[in-house]
Amino acid sequence: MTSTWKALIGFFNSLRLTAALLVLAILLIFAATLDQVHLGVWGVQEKYFRSFFIYAAIRGTAFSVPIFPGGYLLGALLLPNLLVAHFCRFRLSWKKSGIWLTHIGLILLLVGQGLSGLLQRDNQLRIDVGQTRRYTESFRETELAVIDVTNPDYDQVVAIPSARLERKESVQHPLLPFLIKPVAYYPNALLRPRSQMPSPLPSLATAGVGPQVAVEPSPVTYKPDETNFPTGYVELVGQEGSLGVFLVSTMIVERQVVTYQGRTWHLIMRPERDYLPFTLTLLKFTHDIYPGTDIPKDFASTIRLKSDDLRDDREIRIFMNNPLRYGGRAFYQAGYSNNDRTSVLQVVTNPSWQVPYLSCALIALGLAIEFGIHLFAFFRRRSATDAASQKSAV
Repeated sequence: MTSTWKALIGFFNSLRLTAALLVLAILLIFAATLDQVHLGVWGVQEKYFRSFFIYAAIRGTAFSVPIFPGGYLLGALLLPNLLVAHFCRFRLSWKKSGIWLTHIGLILLLVGQGLSGLLQRDNQLRIDVGQTRRYTESFRETELAVIDVTNPDYDQVVAIPSARLERKESVQHPLLPFLIKPVAYYPNALLRPRSQMPSPLPSLATAGVGPQVAVEPSPVTYKPDETNFPTGYVELVGQEGSLGVFLVSTMIVERQVVTYQGRTWHLIMRPERDYLPFTLTLLKFTHDIYPGTDIPKDFASTIRLKSDDLRDDREIRIFMNNPLRYGGRAFYQAGYSNNDRTSVLQVVTNPSWQVPYLSCALIALGLAIEFGIHLFAFFRRRSATDAASQKSAV
């Protein structure tokens, strides 16, 4: 074994490294808890736990520098630390089986958290009583939908993630006879009528509602009671040249119409959609409160689920702490609005959701085995001591 490998194994086998990582993790959790007031739960997760470094902006510049390790970096160091320390310090034997299972559970817990951070997607489903939906919408991600409404029987949709607009990547799709060229993008912006602005900046838009609207870029917010409004300018370029520059934003509810080569398209910026291989119909929504108060006691949605292959067609009641798990998604009852006519479901997609349960079960089993081994050894020593005392007394 080379000296480099020995040094590397010695580094990860160090108990000082374990202690340092645990201290840094405690400090990270403490700082995230304090900052949750400003960023909210999701903002804290993205900044502190789903990152390799915590960055701080340099005043007066557009640069940021790393000032503290993030959750991904601490987990990436703690995982090999546990693995190397375990294989170097503990031999495989029945007496150490409890410790082995406990460490395997801890390792799976770290791996499961990393997979959840990478793979988990949180969407929502807002559905009115009597309405049928077959898609969910993202809380944070948006898309530019270009909808061909020429055929009266169906719509043909081309959805472009807002990340491509932010990177200013031009899009040429086979279903579109024109090129979509991003001109500008703002992760958050407020729109106001230009007539209400004292001295608005010149508009980049030349078509649609854009020329009548002023755009005010705003800092991105992570607070749960505030909303970001992604906004951008896109130019449509056909064979004869530009068809115009359009302003698109989640604040613009009405679709903008584009006519070209005898066909009609609608432009709209909307939350990113995840289409389901089944439909959900809200049959009934109930909302109970504690007598004499406005405090919710229980609220539930009675849903009819119908799969596209017609194998499933049943009614399900979704209520607090009793989600619907189907098609790799979990539907939780999250809220309500519109005078109890609208149910809000949180939809979680996480392929690794079973890993934490397995890891906790292994940790509990390992601790039980370790406790049982020590308890058995204690009783055996006590029996031997009692036998020796009786023998000496005789």
